Amino acid sequence: MKNLLNLFFPMVCEACNDALSDNEVLLCTSCRHHLPVTNFHFNDVETVKKTVYGRVKLENATALLHFTKKGIVQQILHNLKYRGHESIGEFFGKWLGAELATIDAYKNIDVVVPVPLYRSKLRKRGYNQVAKFSQELAKALNAEYNDTVLIKIKSTKTQVFKARTTRWKDDGALFNISENKSLAGKHILLVDDIITTGATVEACAAVLLKIHNIKLSLATLAIAD
Repeated sequence: MKNLLNLFFPMVCEACNDALSDNEVLLCTSCRHHLPVTNFHFNDVETVKKTVYGRVKLENATALLHFTKKGIVQQILHNLKYRGHESIGEFFGKWLGAELATIDAYKNIDVVVPVPLYRSKLRKRGYNQVAKFSQELAKALNAEYNDTVLIKIKSTKTQVFKARTTRWKDDGALFNISENKSLAGKHILLVDDIITTGATVEACAAVLLKIHNIKLSLATLAIAD
C-alpha cells in the first residue's frame, strides 16, 4: 500500500522537494547531511543567550539549526508554518529533545511553554507551528507541556529580518499570562521556531518572569545568522 501511494503521491524532501527513497524520512540524505546544525548545547556556546544579553536573564539557551535567507532551513520553516507540515516540528522536536536529555543543564526543566499565536492567526492556520516541536521536547525531558499559561494579546506580522529596536517596540505588549500559581518556583523552557532579534523572547519573558521565583531557559528550532 505504501509503495502504491508513493507511486501516485510521492513523498518529497521538505528542503529540496526531490522524491524521497523508501528509507528516507522528511529529508533526503543530501539535505540532511547539509543541515546547518549549531551544536550550541553540546559546546556550551552562548550565541543564543547573547541575542538577549542585558535584557533577559536566561539559565540556558540553544537553537538546533542556523537559518540563512534562501537556505534550506528557510524552506523547511516555510513548510512547517504555512503548508501544514506539522510532522516537521515533531521530527526536529524528537531530534533536539534526544540531545537535550543528555545534557545536565536541561535535565531539571519542569515545564515546556510554546510561544503562542494570536487567536485569529491560530484559527486561520489551524495549528501553532511550535506545538509539535514543543511537545516532543517535553516528552524527551519528562516535563509538563503547558500551552495555556502564555497568551498572545496582540496580532503582529512575521518580520524575520526586522531591526531589533523596531521589533522590541512592536512586541513590547504582545503577551499576558493566564495563571501563575502552579508555575511558581519552576524551571520553564520557552520554545519558539526561530530567534532573530530576540524581541519576541523579551516580550514573553517580561510576563513569564512575573511568576514568583521561576527560572527561564530557551530552545528554538533555528537562529537567524
